[in-house]
Amino acid sequence: MILRKYMSMLGIGAANIDLVLEKNTYKKEELVYGDFVIKGGTIEQQLKRIECSFIQVSKNEKKQKIIESSTILTSRIIEPESIHNLPFMFKLPFSIEPSDQTTSHFFRTRLIFDEGMESKDQDGIKIIG
Repeated sequence: MILRKYMSMLGIGAANIDLVLEKNTYKKEELVYGDFVIKGGTIEQQLKRIECSFIQVSKNEKKQKIIESSTILTSRIIEPESIHNLPFMFKLPFSIEPSDQTTSHFFRTRLIFDEGMESKDQDGIKIIG
């Protein structure tokens, strides 16, 4: 049991998160729906928070711009091998640039625990005019 705890602190067998979106292509001002799917690892872990950022990448300028970020604070216990679904909704801004060869967009999601490594997920979407 102690070995599993230390392994999960290193990220081995830890709980993980996956943002599952209904689709991958959206228009400006459209609502993005999906679920945060949290899968328990090999041991019980105390969840601290979920962070999700919507990011725009400009390949020409070689920079990332955080459009919006949100945090869900929680003290939920994630049991081993359990699955939790939390609804996700995000409204795309009107002023966002469409995706093309030089501009891309994605959601970066992080699961933060009281102890142990964080779990990360990244999901790209395409914005059309």
